[in-house]
Amino acid sequence: MSKILPVGRINSTLRQFLDGEASGGLVLMFVAALAILTANSPLASSYFSTLHAYIGPLSIQHWINDALMAIFFLLVGLEIKREMLDGQLSSWSRRILPGVAAAGGMLIPAGIYVAVNSGNPDTLRGWAIPTATDIAFALGVLSLLGSRVPASLKIFLAALAIIDDLGAVIVIALFYNTGISIPDLIGAMLVLVILFVLNRRQTNSLVAYLLLGAVLWVFVLRSGIHATLAGVLLALFIPITVTRGKPEASDSVSPLHRLEHLLAKPVAFVIVPIFGFANAGVSFQGISPTVMVEPVTLGVALGLVLGKVMGVFGAVFLMVRFKLADLPARASWRQVLGVSLLCGIGFTMSLFIGLLAFNDPLFQDRVKIGILAGSLTAGVFGYVGLRWAARRE
Repeated sequence: MSKILPVGRINSTLRQFLDGEASGGLVLMFVAALAILTANSPLASSYFSTLHAYIGPLSIQHWINDALMAIFFLLVGLEIKREMLDGQLSSWSRRILPGVAAAGGMLIPAGIYVAVNSGNPDTLRGWAIPTATDIAFALGVLSLLGSRVPASLKIFLAALAIIDDLGAVIVIALFYNTGISIPDLIGAMLVLVILFVLNRRQTNSLVAYLLLGAVLWVFVLRSGIHATLAGVLLALFIPITVTRGKPEASDSVSPLHRLEHLLAKPVAFVIVPIFGFANAGVSFQGISPTVMVEPVTLGVALGLVLGKVMGVFGAVFLMVRFKLADLPARASWRQVLGVSLLCGIGFTMSLFIGLLAFNDPLFQDRVKIGILAGSLTAGVFGYVGLRWAARRE
């Protein structure tokens, strides 16, 4: 996730954002490969049994997916809020192209998945899996190309992925919850009221917000809404000082920027890799090549590879064709096509939605195979396409 300087300019520090995401993406690639190797090695039984071992009320895997990922979602929420108020998405002119591209990149993949799984209500629940773009992975691949890709395309990809994350959060909140507990929901709402009061009183103590955030997490966990959304809700109330690029003294840096800076490296280099290692591992024992044509696997893979490029590139083409927006500066159509392919790399959020959509381990394995196959294909084609575009330019 993005990194913010604790002093000086407290608005969006784009270079740090891109560098941090790219480095985190390379780490995530390594961890995902390690998880697959572990799940298909003599250590496989220890790997899976450890994940299902319980510590208190939750298994280790649930602590990772429900608690650690709440911190990831907190950082996602902080990034969305900052970018909307004081960053690359702070005006409609900046939002419109990546916003429409993100919408296209969610709708078309979902439509492809539904088309492949039509008539099967048991698998239709996974329609949202191929809608997410993994910004860390995508920027990690983009970083391998260096200066061959204009900075404007990196900004476009980062902005698109941030809006994509917002869409994924909304989808999770609306479609992937269990039976609602009214008492716990009321408790969560009371905590939100307290957070609102603290925000209105301009309380700058991060300790107060984080302690209330922990209480909020417990209520949300018990309410039936997925616990990680507590992180996004908490982010909405962390105060931010909007400066539009004006330098300020270090003691005036807002709580949002301080917390974002505090969380950036642990999330990118610890929390997300732990999640990736715990969830990317899929055993190929007993799995035949025909698994790739099963509806869940095929729907996810085609949604990521074809759906994303059709949705993102198609949206950009229409926006430019009807003079509603301009291409990113110094970017060619070939390069936009390459970046649209990279948007088909769906890992962290796609895995997360897949685990929410299906409880059956068989379907979960199909989801993982589809995500890995689709993401690998999109990443390779995107990288090759961008290298080819750079040579033609």
